Amino acid sequence: MLLDGFDELLQATGVSQWDYLQNVARFQRREAAEGRAVAVVVTTRTAVADRARPAQDTVALRLEPFTEEQTARWLAIWNTANETYFDAAGLRPLSLAAVTRHRELASQPLLLLMLAIYDAQDNALTADATADLDQADLYERLLSRFAWREVTKAATGYPDSHLAVLVEEELLRLSLVAFAGFNRGRQWVTEADLDADLPVLLRTGSAGPTTSVRRALTIGETVLGRFFFIHEARARRDGQALQTYEFLHATFGEYLAARALERELGDLVEDDLRQSRRSRVAPTDDDFLHALLSFSAISQRRTTLDFLTDRLAGWDEQRRNALRAILLDLFRRALEPRDRGRFADYAPTPLSVPARHAVYSANLVLLLVAMGSPFTTNDLFPEADDRIEEWRRLTLLWKSQLRPDAWSRLVGTLGVQRDWAGEHRILVLSRDRTWPDTNAPASDLYWTRDVLTVDKGDPEFVRGSFSWIQGNDRLRQWQTNFHCDPLDDLAHHALEPLATAIEDAVTMVHGYWDDRAISAAQSLITLWLRVSVDSDPDELLDAFRIAVEIARRGFPPTGVDARRTYRTILLRTLRDHRDRLGPTQAAALRKRLETGTGTDEPAELATLVESILGAD
Repeated sequence: MLLDGFDELLQATGVSQWDYLQNVARFQRREAAEGRAVAVVVTTRTAVADRARPAQDTVALRLEPFTEEQTARWLAIWNTANETYFDAAGLRPLSLAAVTRHRELASQPLLLLMLAIYDAQDNALTADATADLDQADLYERLLSRFAWREVTKAATGYPDSHLAVLVEEELLRLSLVAFAGFNRGRQWVTEADLDADLPVLLRTGSAGPTTSVRRALTIGETVLGRFFFIHEARARRDGQALQTYEFLHATFGEYLAARALERELGDLVEDDLRQSRRSRVAPTDDDFLHALLSFSAISQRRTTLDFLTDRLAGWDEQRRNALRAILLDLFRRALEPRDRGRFADYAPTPLSVPARHAVYSANLVLLLVAMGSPFTTNDLFPEADDRIEEWRRLTLLWKSQLRPDAWSRLVGTLGVQRDWAGEHRILVLSRDRTWPDTNAPASDLYWTRDVLTVDKGDPEFVRGSFSWIQGNDRLRQWQTNFHCDPLDDLAHHALEPLATAIEDAVTMVHGYWDDRAISAAQSLITLWLRVSVDSDPDELLDAFRIAVEIARRGFPPTGVDARRTYRTILLRTLRDHRDRLGPTQAAALRKRLETGTGTDEPAELATLVESILGAD
C-alpha cells in the first residue's frame, strides 16, 4: 500500500501529525491479525519527515537526486517523445550540456521538466548554454518567460510595452507570495494567507471575475493557478477544502523576494532623484518597504541577500550613492514612532511594536550590506557622542526581539570589524562570508576600554600603566541573574571559581604591552593550559612572562588579598614547572619578580618568593 500526501496533510491542515506512522503501524497489526498482512510505503520530503514519530522497525529510504547518467536517460526520453514537435518548430533537441550547467535544478525531476519546457519554446536554454549565465540570470529568464506566456493568453491585442507592464505586475504578485511565506517563517503559505495579504499589499479588492453559476476565484487562486512551478497541496478537514502553495524549489521564492526588493529600492531612488530637482523635498515614503521588511530578517534566507547583492551590483554610481543616502536616512528614523501607514492591515504574523522596529532596522543594515561597500558606525550614528554604545544598544534590541535562530543568522551574516578612526573607535560593517568556518577575531581590550595604543595613534599619547573595570562583583552576579542570558550564565559558571579566589581577576585589565591588554584571569588560564600540555617552549615562556608582569605591578592598591593569592598561584606553578624552562630562564623570571614591585613593599614579595621557590 502506498500512502502519498503526508506533506500536504501537514501543510494544508496545519495540524500536528506526530502519531501518523504509529497509526499506520496499528493498522498493519490489525490487518495482520485478520490474515491480511500489508506492507505500507509512506512518501514525504525530508523537510517534514521529522514531524512524525517512527514506529518500531521503520525503514527510511532517501531518494537521491538524479545523477548525470539518469538525467541523460530522462533527456533521451523527452527528446524522443517530442521529436515531431521539434522538427515542425525547427528546434534542436535539448542537450545534456545545456541542463547540467544548472545541476541543482537538473537533478530534480520536476525542475528538470521546467527547464525542458522553457527550452521547448525557442531553444532558450540551449542558446544560453554558451552564454555566461548565472543562477540569477536563469531565474529571471525562466520566471519572466512563464509570466509572459500566461499574460499573453489572457491579454490579446495589447502592444508589447503594455504586456511588459502586465508581466511586471504578475512577477510582483508572485514576489508577494514569496514574502507571504518568508514573513511567516515557513516555505509554504495557505490560500487564506494569500487572500489576507495580497489585497492589502496590492491595494485591490477581490481578484477574480464572478458569474451567477460559479463563485469568484480568490486572489490566491488567481495568482497561483497558472504557474506549475508552484506546488499546490490539498486536504479536507471537517468537509472544508484546505490548500497550501509552495515553490517547487525554495530559491525561486528567494529570488523573487530579492527581485521585489530591488525594484522597490529602485522606485525609492527614482522618487528621490525626481524630488532633488524640486524646491520642496518630502520624506522618503517607505511604507511598502516597511511592510515587507518589518516581520522577518532577510538574513534568515541568505540566498535572498545573495540575489539582492548581485542585482544591486549592476547599478550605476549615481543610483548607488542615492540608495546609500536613503537607507542611512531610513535607518536613523527606524526606531522613531511612526503611524501605521497605508499597509497597516498587513499582519502576516503578530509582532509587538518593538519587535517590528528591531526587524526593520536590522533589515535596513542588511540592505546596506547588500550594496557591497563597507560602512561604519560613523555612518549609522553621525550625531551620537558614543557611537559604539549606540551600536551596543541597537544589537541588544535585536537580540531581545529576534527569535534565537534569526539572531544567530544575523550575527553570522554581518561582518563586524573593530577599528580606529583617529582617536575614536569605529566598527566597519560588511558581509561576512567566512562564518561559521572561521573563529571570531581575538578580543582587543585596548579597543574595548577605549584606550588608544602607541602604534595606533599619536606617538606622544601616554597610556596608563594599567586600567581596570571597577564595580562590585556581587552586583555583577546579580545582574547576570537578572538578565537570564544563557551565555552570561555559562561564562559566569566557567569563571566563578577564579573570580571567587581572586577578586576582580576577571574584570581587571592590565596594559603593560603595546600590542595587547590582558586580564589576570586570562593570564592564569593561559599559563595553566601551557603547563598542562606539551606546548611550545617559547609559548610557555611567554605565558610565564605575562603572569610575572601582572604579579609585579598589577592589582589596585587596595587589592592586597587578591595580589597575594595571584602571586602565590604563579610562584607555585613556576616551582612545579621550572625544569621545563631551564635554569637560566627560571632565574630570570625570579629576578624580575623580586625587583620593581611597584605599589607594595619589595620585602613582602621577596619573602613570598623565597618561601615558595626557596633561597637562591
